Amino acid sequence: MTQPPSPSPTATYRLQLQPDFPFAAAERAVPHLAALGVSHLHLSPVLEAVPGSAHGYDVVDHTAVRAELGGEPGLRALAATARDHGLGLVVDLVPNHMAVPAPVSLNAPLWQVLRDGPASPYARWFDIDWDAGHGGRLLLPVLGGRLGEEARHLRVEDGVLRYHEQSFPLRPGTEGLPLMRLLEAQWYRLAWWRLARSELNYRRFFTISELIAVRAEDPAVFEATHGTVLRLVREGVIDGLRIDHPDGLADPAGYLERLREGTGGRWTVVEKILTGDERLPASWACAGTTGYDALRRVDGLFVCPQGAGRLFSHYRDFVTPLADEGGDWEETVRRAAYEVVTHDLATEVERLVRTAARISARVPAPGDHAAWALRHAVRELMVRLPVYRPYAADAGQAEVDAAMLGTAAAGARTAFRVPEEARAVDLIHDLARGRTTGRPEVGPDDGPDHEAADRADFAARFAQTASALHAKSVEDTAFYRYPVLLSACEVGGAPGDPALPPEAFHTYCARMQRDRPTAGTVLSTHDTKRSADVRARIAVLSECPDRWRDALGAMGEDAVCDLGAGGVDSAGPADPMVSWLAWQTVFGLGAPGDPAAAERVTPAVLKAAREAGLRTSWTERNAGYEEAVAEFVRKGPCGPAAAPLAALEAELAPYVRANVLGAALLHLTMPGVPDLYQGTERAYAALVDPDNRGPARFRPELLAELDGGAAPRDLSAEKLRLTATALRLRRDRPRWFGAAASYEPVYAEGPAAEHCVAFCRGGRVLTVVTRLSLRLVETGGWWDTLLRVPPGGPWRELLTGRELPGGTAVALSELLAPSPVALFAAG
Repeated sequence: MTQPPSPSPTATYRLQLQPDFPFAAAERAVPHLAALGVSHLHLSPVLEAVPGSAHGYDVVDHTAVRAELGGEPGLRALAATARDHGLGLVVDLVPNHMAVPAPVSLNAPLWQVLRDGPASPYARWFDIDWDAGHGGRLLLPVLGGRLGEEARHLRVEDGVLRYHEQSFPLRPGTEGLPLMRLLEAQWYRLAWWRLARSELNYRRFFTISELIAVRAEDPAVFEATHGTVLRLVREGVIDGLRIDHPDGLADPAGYLERLREGTGGRWTVVEKILTGDERLPASWACAGTTGYDALRRVDGLFVCPQGAGRLFSHYRDFVTPLADEGGDWEETVRRAAYEVVTHDLATEVERLVRTAARISARVPAPGDHAAWALRHAVRELMVRLPVYRPYAADAGQAEVDAAMLGTAAAGARTAFRVPEEARAVDLIHDLARGRTTGRPEVGPDDGPDHEAADRADFAARFAQTASALHAKSVEDTAFYRYPVLLSACEVGGAPGDPALPPEAFHTYCARMQRDRPTAGTVLSTHDTKRSADVRARIAVLSECPDRWRDALGAMGEDAVCDLGAGGVDSAGPADPMVSWLAWQTVFGLGAPGDPAAAERVTPAVLKAAREAGLRTSWTERNAGYEEAVAEFVRKGPCGPAAAPLAALEAELAPYVRANVLGAALLHLTMPGVPDLYQGTERAYAALVDPDNRGPARFRPELLAELDGGAAPRDLSAEKLRLTATALRLRRDRPRWFGAAASYEPVYAEGPAAEHCVAFCRGGRVLTVVTRLSLRLVETGGWWDTLLRVPPGGPWRELLTGRELPGGTAVALSELLAPSPVALFAAG
């Protein structure tokens, strides 16, 4: 019998499980994490994955808990220990895709599809277009070169086809054929890896061909791929779920409703990235998002709008970028989108074109569209979407999608020189919305069922491809081409407009408390490009753009990566953009001039350069350029040339402290369920993966010292004390923060009021945070700015023990003298 829904967590703690940090290691950490004050452990994916995987998103078997982590016995032992300490488990679930592993036999369902083709009972699992050429075969882009060049490495052995470490099943009865005939007789076509871009006929995760999409919208597939996890939920081992990348699903709302029924309504959050003022669809049966929208609102408070504009001016003078290569945010995004949709997602676009052409052929008006016109319409409509995707299957989103797609279609029509040819946009627009255009003319072999299936397929695939386009063009390309203020180049962020006023934060929080009070909130995750503390440090630069400019200027020629200076062949001209990015990276890490930091900074900078794709890329490596960049990082940001930046870092330490503590306290007390990434209870400086995905490290002795009355010795200890205090308050007083609580802004009065963000939760908790602390000091401090504490009380400050009677107006210069933040609870 399905258990009744468990209460929402008060706070979760994310652990990255991997062979070096299995269930047993997590179990040993339980006493410390319980003492910290969280209510649930949040585990990365636990199902069987590719051996050695450091993340677990490359699932190969949905029926088994990962053996490298300790298997199901290890997970059950962790759950039991957690429950003994008052903790539950939330597990990350990956419904969209499975790995195409080496060897493929690790993925048994896929192995059977490769052996038996469309007749396999597992063929319905995978999103494969068997009619997309290749003689009705599945393209496998696994060869290191062209087939003719690689054939000598192919051999039949022990009843399978082998290629280096890979092995593939043979179609029954083909074992004795000559090699080339044998290859042609299989249900798959082995191909050069470069063909994936334009010839692939299975849907994948973004542009990663090693991850094949799963059709979770099929009820039978849902049951087969979710059975083990749902059983563990029913048996009380798992208490909640995080859903990875819901925008990859054909029908997210339908999926979440089915999941709600299967879990009995357990707490579930979805990794949906909201853009701008976009709202999570009301029909989605979940608590809310994982919290990147909250991250954007918190980070924006600590960016000075005037300083960010001046920093852009200095960036423009230093880098001199073209408008569409980092000189203008919107132009940079537009160019990246065109590149991705025409190159990286060419095969996905062609599938849409084929489907649209079939539909168009059945409809006399407006039919008769050339394939090029349909292709152009798909691309032009898709690049103009301001959000990740529409939701044609969700009736509740119809009005929102109609407005968004209508605006995009109007712009797409202008990309056609001949107005009559622009009518292709009308067809694509209607299909993307799931609308019927005209009455189809169907033949005896092409009935209404095929028509409806094609229309549903187009709407779903258009949305899924749009999501991949937005992620690849914005998060994975434009963010790396527009490094003005790196703290703003974060998932869900807005680098072109990074600052937010307090009122925008309050409006967001009030809406969240009203609409999604138990949604997730995050500041750091396994996917953030920089941890919260790195971003907090970089954000200070928006308050002192001239000092940043002067620090770079003091380095002279050493400030720019002069690629030809070291005599590296084919490195190309100097690259001031990667130089700017490298300097901000090492500043954010807090390690300018530290030679040891090069081991972490160099991979992050090279990854940024490859993602940007301007001078090198993942598939077209420029070895000379990359060697020159690595040498620049060693001698510049991580070498003696960084002395001026090290001096600036020391000067800005008090303001970094204010940002770090301020962001942490806002996160821990705003509406929603805060998720702490492993290690972030202390000072935590991490760069993009894999830097942020190492095994967790804990300091239980430091927490014990603080609990024993020891004063914090540094920022890390200060943050730990603040985090534990807020988490324990949430745990002990859940009604003050949960769905039944309230959110009321509290406004300071006086000349420096804009530097204070304060709010009251449930009438019993008061949070007070300093923002833009450097500008505050430069303008003379708080002066006579006051904050009136809410009525009731008395109010006790939990970090210092100070008490204030309710309704008291207190000077912020006095209230925030010990610390840039304060946390009060009513007695």
